[in-house]
Amino acid sequence: MPVPTHKNDPSNPTRRRLLQAAALTLAAAACPLPLLAAAPRSRLILLGTAGGPTPKPNRAAPAQAIVVDGVIYVIDCGNGVARQMVLAELKLDAIRNVFITHQHSDHNADYGNLLWLAWAATLKTRVDTWGPPPLKEMTRLFLAMNDSDIQTRIADEGRPPLAPLIVPHELTTAGVVMQDERVKVTAALVQHPPVVPSFAYRFDCPDRSIVISGDTRPSDNLITLAHNADVLVHEVMYMPALDRLIASEPDAKHLREHLLASHTSAEQVGRVATAAGVKTLVLSHFVPGGLPAISDETWRDAVRPHFKGKLVIGRDLLEL
Repeated sequence: MPVPTHKNDPSNPTRRRLLQAAALTLAAAACPLPLLAAAPRSRLILLGTAGGPTPKPNRAAPAQAIVVDGVIYVIDCGNGVARQMVLAELKLDAIRNVFITHQHSDHNADYGNLLWLAWAATLKTRVDTWGPPPLKEMTRLFLAMNDSDIQTRIADEGRPPLAPLIVPHELTTAGVVMQDERVKVTAALVQHPPVVPSFAYRFDCPDRSIVISGDTRPSDNLITLAHNADVLVHEVMYMPALDRLIASEPDAKHLREHLLASHTSAEQVGRVATAAGVKTLVLSHFVPGGLPAISDETWRDAVRPHFKGKLVIGRDLLEL
Protein backbone atom coordinates (compact mmCIF):
# COMPACT_ATOMS: atom_id res chain seq x y z
CA MET A 1 0.00 0.00 0.00
CA PRO A 2 1.48 3.44 -0.99
CA VAL A 3 2.73 5.58 1.84
CA PRO A 4 0.67 8.85 1.97
CA THR A 5 2.55 12.12 1.56
CA HIS A 6 1.82 15.49 3.10
CA LYS A 7 0.85 18.28 0.70
CA ASN A 8 4.03 20.26 1.61
CA ASP A 9 6.29 17.22 1.17
CA PRO A 10 8.58 17.77 -1.90
CA SER A 11 7.88 14.19 -2.94
CA ASN A 12 4.16 15.01 -3.34
CA PRO A 13 3.40 14.92 -7.15
CA THR A 14 1.29 18.09 -7.03
CA ARG A 15 3.91 19.89 -4.97
CA ARG A 16 6.63 18.72 -7.38
CA ARG A 17 4.76 20.10 -10.42
CA LEU A 18 4.27 23.45 -8.72
CA LEU A 19 7.96 23.67 -7.90
CA GLN A 20 8.92 22.84 -11.50
CA ALA A 21 6.56 25.49 -12.86
CA ALA A 22 7.98 28.08 -10.49
CA ALA A 23 11.53 27.20 -11.56
CA LEU A 24 10.64 27.65 -15.23
CA THR A 25 9.03 31.02 -14.51
CA LEU A 26 12.14 32.24 -12.69
CA ALA A 27 14.38 31.02 -15.51
CA ALA A 28 12.28 32.83 -18.09
CA ALA A 29 12.45 36.04 -16.08
CA ALA A 30 16.22 35.75 -15.78
CA CYS A 31 16.67 35.01 -19.50
CA PRO A 32 14.01 36.99 -21.41
CA LEU A 33 13.29 36.16 -25.04
CA PRO A 34 15.61 38.00 -27.48
CA LEU A 35 14.23 41.28 -28.75
CA LEU A 36 12.99 41.32 -32.32
CA ALA A 37 15.63 42.66 -34.71
CA ALA A 38 15.00 46.27 -35.65
CA ALA A 39 13.85 46.85 -39.21
CA PRO A 40 16.67 48.13 -41.43
CA ARG A 41 16.55 51.87 -41.98
CA SER A 42 18.13 51.72 -45.46
CA ARG A 43 17.00 49.99 -48.64
CA LEU A 44 18.99 49.61 -51.86
CA ILE A 45 17.03 49.01 -55.06
CA LEU A 46 18.71 48.29 -58.38
CA LEU A 47 16.39 50.12 -60.76
CA GLY A 48 18.37 49.29 -63.91
CA THR A 49 21.34 47.00 -64.43
CA ALA A 50 22.24 47.18 -68.14
CA GLY A 51 25.39 48.76 -69.43
CA GLY A 52 25.73 50.85 -72.57
CA PRO A 53 23.66 53.50 -74.36
CA THR A 54 21.30 51.28 -76.37
CA PRO A 55 17.98 50.12 -74.84
CA LYS A 56 17.93 46.43 -73.88
CA PRO A 57 14.91 44.09 -73.88
CA ASN A 58 15.95 42.29 -70.71
CA ARG A 59 17.57 44.97 -68.53
CA ALA A 60 16.74 48.62 -67.87
CA ALA A 61 19.30 51.41 -68.12
CA PRO A 62 21.61 52.17 -65.18
CA ALA A 63 20.01 53.59 -62.04
CA GLN A 64 19.87 52.88 -58.30
CA ALA A 65 17.77 54.14 -55.43
CA ILE A 66 18.84 54.24 -51.80
CA VAL A 67 15.92 54.79 -49.45
CA VAL A 68 16.57 55.86 -45.86
CA ASP A 69 13.62 56.37 -43.52
CA GLY A 70 11.39 56.73 -46.55
CA VAL A 71 13.51 59.43 -48.22
CA ILE A 72 14.89 58.57 -51.67
CA TYR A 73 18.37 59.22 -53.03
CA VAL A 74 18.62 58.36 -56.75
CA ILE A 75 21.97 57.50 -58.31
CA ASP A 76 22.06 57.84 -62.11
CA CYS A 77 19.09 58.38 -64.36
CA GLY A 78 19.15 56.01 -67.30
CA ASN A 79 16.31 55.83 -69.77
CA GLY A 80 13.03 54.86 -68.06
CA VAL A 81 14.11 55.51 -64.48
CA ALA A 82 10.76 57.03 -63.44
CA ARG A 83 8.87 53.95 -64.61
CA GLN A 84 11.35 51.68 -62.85
CA MET A 85 10.73 53.58 -59.64
CA VAL A 86 6.97 53.10 -60.04
CA LEU A 87 7.51 49.37 -60.66
CA ALA A 88 9.60 49.27 -57.48
CA GLU A 89 6.69 50.91 -55.64
CA LEU A 90 8.78 53.95 -54.75
CA LYS A 91 7.03 57.27 -54.31
CA LEU A 92 8.28 59.85 -56.79
CA ASP A 93 7.51 62.67 -54.38
CA ALA A 94 9.94 61.16 -51.85
CA ILE A 95 12.97 62.02 -54.02
CA ARG A 96 15.18 64.54 -52.23
CA ASN A 97 18.57 64.10 -53.93
CA VAL A 98 19.74 62.87 -57.34
CA PHE A 99 23.37 61.96 -58.06
CA ILE A 100 24.90 61.57 -61.53
CA THR A 101 28.15 59.59 -61.65
CA HIS A 102 29.23 60.91 -65.07
CA GLN A 103 27.89 62.53 -68.20
CA HIS A 104 27.24 59.54 -70.45
CA SER A 105 23.77 59.11 -71.97
CA ASP A 106 23.04 55.77 -70.31
CA HIS A 107 23.49 57.50 -66.95
CA ASN A 108 21.89 60.91 -67.58
CA ALA A 109 19.30 60.44 -70.37
CA ASP A 110 16.35 60.78 -67.98
CA TYR A 111 17.86 63.20 -65.48
CA GLY A 112 15.42 65.94 -66.42
CA ASN A 113 12.59 63.58 -67.22
CA LEU A 114 12.68 61.99 -63.77
CA LEU A 115 12.16 65.32 -62.03
CA TRP A 116 9.62 66.59 -64.58
CA LEU A 117 7.53 63.41 -64.33
CA ALA A 118 7.79 63.34 -60.54
CA TRP A 119 6.53 66.94 -60.49
CA ALA A 120 3.72 66.03 -62.92
CA ALA A 121 2.72 63.39 -60.37
CA THR A 122 2.93 64.67 -56.79
CA LEU A 123 6.39 66.20 -56.20
CA LYS A 124 6.15 69.60 -54.50
CA THR A 125 9.36 69.71 -52.51
CA ARG A 126 12.93 70.72 -53.32
CA VAL A 127 15.29 68.23 -54.95
CA ASP A 128 19.06 68.80 -54.87
CA THR A 129 20.97 67.30 -57.78
CA TRP A 130 24.67 66.52 -57.81
CA GLY A 131 27.09 65.63 -60.59
CA PRO A 132 29.80 66.76 -62.98
CA PRO A 133 29.46 69.81 -65.23
CA PRO A 134 27.50 70.83 -67.21
CA LEU A 135 24.76 69.81 -64.74
CA LYS A 136 23.54 73.39 -64.22
CA GLU A 137 23.30 74.08 -67.94
CA MET A 138 21.59 70.72 -68.53
CA THR A 139 19.00 71.67 -65.92
CA ARG A 140 18.40 75.11 -67.43
CA LEU A 141 18.09 73.81 -70.97
CA PHE A 142 15.76 70.99 -69.97
CA LEU A 143 13.42 73.39 -68.22
CA ALA A 144 13.50 75.73 -71.23
CA MET A 145 12.79 72.90 -73.66
CA ASN A 146 9.70 71.85 -71.70
CA ASP A 147 8.56 75.29 -70.58
CA SER A 148 5.33 75.15 -72.58
CA ASP A 149 4.13 72.00 -70.82
CA ILE A 150 5.35 73.22 -67.45
CA GLN A 151 3.53 76.55 -67.71
CA THR A 152 0.38 74.86 -68.95
CA ARG A 153 0.31 72.51 -65.98
CA ILE A 154 1.00 75.32 -63.53
CA ALA A 155 -1.97 77.29 -64.90
CA ASP A 156 -4.30 74.38 -65.62
CA GLU A 157 -3.54 72.02 -62.73
CA GLY A 158 -2.41 74.39 -60.00
CA ARG A 159 1.07 72.94 -59.70
CA PRO A 160 3.92 74.93 -58.14
CA PRO A 161 6.65 76.29 -60.44
CA LEU A 162 9.14 73.52 -61.22
CA ALA A 163 12.36 75.48 -61.69
CA PRO A 164 12.73 76.57 -58.03
CA LEU A 165 12.36 72.95 -56.90
CA ILE A 166 15.50 71.74 -58.75
CA VAL A 167 18.79 72.91 -57.25
CA PRO A 168 21.82 71.58 -59.19
CA HIS A 169 25.29 71.37 -57.64
CA GLU A 170 28.27 70.78 -59.93
CA LEU A 171 31.08 68.54 -58.68
CA THR A 172 34.65 68.60 -59.93
CA THR A 173 36.64 67.21 -56.99
CA ALA A 174 36.47 64.33 -54.53
CA GLY A 175 35.27 64.66 -50.96
CA VAL A 176 32.11 64.90 -48.90
CA VAL A 177 29.28 65.91 -51.23
CA MET A 178 26.43 66.37 -48.80
CA GLN A 179 25.28 65.28 -45.36
CA ASP A 180 21.87 65.34 -43.75
CA GLU A 181 20.29 63.66 -40.73
CA ARG A 182 20.12 60.34 -42.62
CA VAL A 183 23.25 59.93 -44.75
CA LYS A 184 26.69 61.24 -45.49
CA VAL A 185 27.63 61.08 -49.17
CA THR A 186 31.29 61.06 -50.22
CA ALA A 187 32.58 61.14 -53.80
CA ALA A 188 35.76 59.72 -55.28
CA LEU A 189 37.19 60.42 -58.70
CA VAL A 190 37.33 57.28 -60.84
CA GLN A 191 38.75 56.67 -64.29
CA HIS A 192 36.35 56.34 -67.19
CA PRO A 193 38.14 57.91 -70.15
CA PRO A 194 37.40 60.00 -72.06
CA VAL A 195 34.67 61.24 -69.65
CA VAL A 196 36.21 63.52 -67.01
CA PRO A 197 35.32 63.91 -64.23
CA SER A 198 33.62 60.62 -63.34
CA PHE A 199 32.60 59.79 -59.79
CA ALA A 200 31.84 56.92 -57.46
CA TYR A 201 29.69 57.66 -54.40
CA ARG A 202 29.66 56.25 -50.90
CA PHE A 203 26.51 56.50 -48.77
CA ASP A 204 27.10 56.10 -45.06
CA CYS A 205 23.60 55.31 -43.77
CA PRO A 206 22.56 54.78 -40.13
CA ASP A 207 22.76 50.99 -40.48
CA ARG A 208 25.33 50.33 -43.24
CA SER A 209 27.56 51.79 -45.95
CA ILE A 210 26.77 51.46 -49.67
CA VAL A 211 29.16 52.34 -52.51
CA ILE A 212 28.13 52.85 -56.15
CA SER A 213 31.12 52.54 -58.49
CA GLY A 214 29.79 54.38 -61.53
CA ASP A 215 31.62 53.49 -64.73
CA THR A 216 35.31 52.94 -64.15
CA ARG A 217 38.35 50.87 -64.90
CA PRO A 218 40.05 49.38 -61.81
CA SER A 219 40.54 52.35 -59.49
CA ASP A 220 42.68 52.82 -56.40
CA ASN A 221 40.47 55.77 -55.46
CA LEU A 222 37.43 53.50 -55.51
CA ILE A 223 39.20 50.91 -53.37
CA THR A 224 39.93 53.62 -50.80
CA LEU A 225 36.34 54.93 -50.93
CA ALA A 226 34.89 51.43 -50.49
CA HIS A 227 37.22 50.39 -47.65
CA ASN A 228 35.30 48.01 -45.36
CA ALA A 229 31.97 48.99 -46.94
CA ASP A 230 28.98 46.76 -46.32
CA VAL A 231 27.88 46.83 -49.96
CA LEU A 232 29.72 47.67 -53.19
CA VAL A 233 27.68 47.92 -56.39
CA HIS A 234 30.22 47.65 -59.20
CA GLU A 235 30.05 47.60 -62.98
CA VAL A 236 31.29 44.43 -64.66
CA MET A 237 32.42 43.29 -68.10
CA TYR A 238 32.67 39.69 -69.32
CA MET A 239 35.70 39.54 -71.55
CA PRO A 240 34.92 36.34 -73.54
CA ALA A 241 31.71 37.95 -74.85
CA LEU A 242 33.26 41.22 -76.02
CA ASP A 243 33.82 40.15 -79.60
CA ARG A 244 30.19 39.04 -79.91
CA LEU A 245 29.05 42.35 -78.45
CA ILE A 246 30.94 44.52 -80.93
CA ALA A 247 30.66 42.28 -83.99
CA SER A 248 27.98 44.45 -85.61
CA GLU A 249 29.64 47.77 -84.79
CA PRO A 250 31.06 49.70 -87.77
CA ASP A 251 34.12 50.68 -85.72
CA ALA A 252 34.61 47.55 -83.65
CA LYS A 253 38.32 48.14 -83.10
CA HIS A 254 37.74 51.57 -81.55
CA LEU A 255 34.88 50.33 -79.37
CA ARG A 256 36.97 47.43 -78.10
CA GLU A 257 39.78 49.80 -77.16
CA HIS A 258 37.32 52.02 -75.28
CA LEU A 259 35.81 49.12 -73.34
CA LEU A 260 39.20 47.78 -72.30
CA ALA A 261 40.43 51.24 -71.25
CA SER A 262 37.30 52.40 -69.46
CA HIS A 263 35.62 49.43 -67.77
CA THR A 264 36.37 46.63 -65.32
CA SER A 265 36.49 42.94 -66.16
CA ALA A 266 34.88 40.30 -63.95
CA GLU A 267 38.28 39.19 -62.66
CA GLN A 268 39.28 42.78 -61.89
CA VAL A 269 35.96 43.46 -60.10
CA GLY A 270 36.64 40.56 -57.74
CA ARG A 271 40.14 41.82 -57.02
CA VAL A 272 38.89 45.39 -56.38
CA ALA A 273 36.25 44.16 -53.92
CA THR A 274 38.80 41.99 -52.13
CA ALA A 275 41.30 44.84 -51.88
CA ALA A 276 38.60 47.11 -50.47
CA GLY A 277 37.51 44.49 -47.93
CA VAL A 278 33.81 44.88 -48.74
CA LYS A 279 31.32 42.46 -47.22
CA THR A 280 28.92 42.19 -50.18
CA LEU A 281 29.72 42.69 -53.86
CA VAL A 282 26.78 43.40 -56.16
CA LEU A 283 27.38 43.13 -59.90
CA SER A 284 25.53 45.60 -62.11
CA HIS A 285 25.95 47.63 -65.33
CA PHE A 286 26.57 44.37 -67.18
CA VAL A 287 28.61 44.47 -70.38
CA PRO A 288 27.29 42.69 -72.37
CA GLY A 289 23.90 43.17 -70.76
CA GLY A 290 21.47 42.47 -73.58
CA LEU A 291 20.39 39.38 -75.47
CA PRO A 292 21.48 36.67 -75.74
CA ALA A 293 21.83 36.94 -71.98
CA ILE A 294 24.85 35.69 -70.08
CA SER A 295 23.75 33.40 -67.27
CA ASP A 296 24.11 34.30 -63.59
CA GLU A 297 26.33 31.25 -63.17
CA THR A 298 28.74 32.55 -65.81
CA TRP A 299 29.07 35.92 -64.08
CA ARG A 300 29.46 34.21 -60.69
CA ASP A 301 32.09 31.77 -61.96
CA ALA A 302 34.08 34.62 -63.46
CA VAL A 303 34.19 36.65 -60.24
CA ARG A 304 34.17 34.03 -57.47
CA PRO A 305 37.84 32.95 -57.72
CA HIS A 306 38.84 36.53 -56.89
CA PHE A 307 36.34 37.43 -54.16
CA LYS A 308 35.30 35.26 -51.21
CA GLY A 309 32.63 37.48 -49.65
CA LYS A 310 28.92 37.56 -50.40
CA LEU A 311 28.37 37.89 -54.16
CA VAL A 312 25.08 39.08 -55.69
CA ILE A 313 24.31 38.99 -59.41
CA GLY A 314 22.21 42.10 -59.89
CA ARG A 315 18.88 42.23 -61.70
CA ASP A 316 16.37 44.97 -62.29
CA LEU A 317 14.24 45.86 -59.23
CA LEU A 318 16.32 43.68 -56.90
CA GLU A 319 16.20 45.06 -53.36
CA LEU A 320 18.98 44.54 -50.84
